[in-house]
Amino acid sequence: MSALREGAWRWAPAIIWMALIFVLSAQPGLAITEDASVDLPVRRAAHIAAYAILTILFARGLRAGASPTHIAAAALLAVLYGVTDELHQSTVPDRTGRPEDVLIDAMGALVGIVVLRFGPRRLTSW
Repeated sequence: MSALREGAWRWAPAIIWMALIFVLSAQPGLAITEDASVDLPVRRAAHIAAYAILTILFARGLRAGASPTHIAAAALLAVLYGVTDELHQSTVPDRTGRPEDVLIDAMGALVGIVVLRFGPRRLTSW
């Protein structure tokens, strides 16, 4: 397989995941439920999960394996994408870009780091 094709296959999952985050962020007034006591924790958990997965997918794109430097780079990319996601949300009707959401995204990136460092080896055997 050519290096270009191999690189495309490595990065495709991250790009698709970023597109999914973008599409969901573009939905005006997206809410899980009308009950804020349920909606807020579910949305926060979704942010954490989404950015943990994005960190893992970025690590795959970087072929990070278990290298702490590459895993940190993957997490940084995920957090930077979180910043752009919040900027994007600030332009969507009935949505806001909130700095605290970037912090929650960063928590998700941290979860991704923990999974990459201490989770199943097959996650880093790409």
